[in-house]
Amino acid sequence: MTVSSSAPPGANLDRATVDGFGREWDAFDQTGMDDAEHARRFDDYFHIFPFESLPADAEGFDLGCGSSRWAAGVVQRPEVGTLHCIDPAPLALDVARRRLASDSKARFHLAGASSIPLADDSQDFGYSIGVLHHIPDTETGLRDCVKKLKPGAPFLTYLYYDFENKPGWFRAVWKASDLMRRGISRLPFGARKAVTGLLAATIYWPVTRIALAAEKAGRDVHAFPLAPYRHWSFYTMRTDALDRFGTQLERRFSRADVQAMMERSGLEDIRFSTRVPFWTAYGRKRG
Repeated sequence: MTVSSSAPPGANLDRATVDGFGREWDAFDQTGMDDAEHARRFDDYFHIFPFESLPADAEGFDLGCGSSRWAAGVVQRPEVGTLHCIDPAPLALDVARRRLASDSKARFHLAGASSIPLADDSQDFGYSIGVLHHIPDTETGLRDCVKKLKPGAPFLTYLYYDFENKPGWFRAVWKASDLMRRGISRLPFGARKAVTGLLAATIYWPVTRIALAAEKAGRDVHAFPLAPYRHWSFYTMRTDALDRFGTQLERRFSRADVQAMMERSGLEDIRFSTRVPFWTAYGRKRG
């Protein structure tokens, strides 16, 4: 493990959101997620990523590494020689350092998307999972990531989608929940954690048990609220409830939006995952 005293975070971030995520990962450092669940969730995001095309001892970066829950899987890949874990939240970076303390592949940098402390055109791969929709200018953040890649190198991202494939009633429920988020996310962190924990217990858990029972009965639960959580632990529900309702800044995009932003940022050969979570996609740097 190597720790870098990189440049301070740049301007393309929301300080309240950054601080909130630092506290979230300090409270839920993901050690409560068992190995089997972590492997399944890792596969949900990375199953489309072309690890097999990377050069030997590939060098890459994780922008917004948080607790390093995804970095912990990436450093286990035999193709990966160095992984730069980058986050603007000191608390989050401390959690990542502890989790990967014994891994010599990991490097740590306190920085945001606009101040990535890596040379342009230097990286064999990169990814940013669930991060760029939480910054003021998502497309500029994506472009800043792509600049660091070598020509032809792949970049994977996951951005919140705008429920374009859901019925109208589902979108209406989401709009109501978003009003809740706007209020809850402005509470002091202790209150945020308590309220979102209550939501996990009284909404996430019972609703997902109903979805699971319906699935076992042969029903299609694709449009069922919170259906993806029917196979996840209560620990994950508590984490994601805090993530979902405790974050002040979030943006959502259609698949066409994501495709267009990736292309304008310098990516080509763009591939989308066809399964939850939406939208997960990767492309390769042009040139």
